[in-house]
Amino acid sequence: MPVPHSHPVPATEEYRDLRAELGRKRVGIVGCGGLGSNAAWMLVRSGIGTLVLADHDLVEEANLDRQFFFRDQVGMPKTEALSINLIRIDPRVRLELFQAHVGERNFAEIFPGIDLLIEAVDSAHDKAMLVAVCSEQLPGVPIVSASGLAGYGSTNDIVTRHLMGNLWMVGDLVSEVSVEHPLFASRVCVAAGHEAHMAIRILLGYPEA
Repeated sequence: MPVPHSHPVPATEEYRDLRAELGRKRVGIVGCGGLGSNAAWMLVRSGIGTLVLADHDLVEEANLDRQFFFRDQVGMPKTEALSINLIRIDPRVRLELFQAHVGERNFAEIFPGIDLLIEAVDSAHDKAMLVAVCSEQLPGVPIVSASGLAGYGSTNDIVTRHLMGNLWMVGDLVSEVSVEHPLFASRVCVAAGHEAHMAIRILLGYPEA
């Protein structure tokens, strides 16, 4: 019995308007690992017009289990490899790449004019620093951060919270990476999806978590 072909649902005018609005947005991502690289492709597929990507690290084979890279990209700067993969999804996306460790001295130079920042770094110290620096140097810019996504616990524990002011937090807030709580692509990508979707909601005027 032949399998019927699926027919795409035509885009409504409202959906086209929403994508056009997202196409005018400029989103910064600090960290292009498991969270940042996966959030990036979700944002590109959703129509975000410009991504500013910053990461000082290289693609490593040990990270291919959860990051949006491929084996032939091992050894490349993460920002460069990610840009190649994102352009394959949508050649129209505008990308600004910074292979650098982001801190107080260079933050404003890397992310001028962004509409929203996604924090996607590893250490708790760097997370706190980036939130503080962004709040000080780019006041009013929404920040979507993450904490607690390791292990094989239920993904239902990963939620998005509006903590205060311009800060939204994704995760279960407790599961730090350890021998007992390794990182799995499934849970990392759930958290990345939360970050990307909260960013989209904020940019479209729906800040409720």
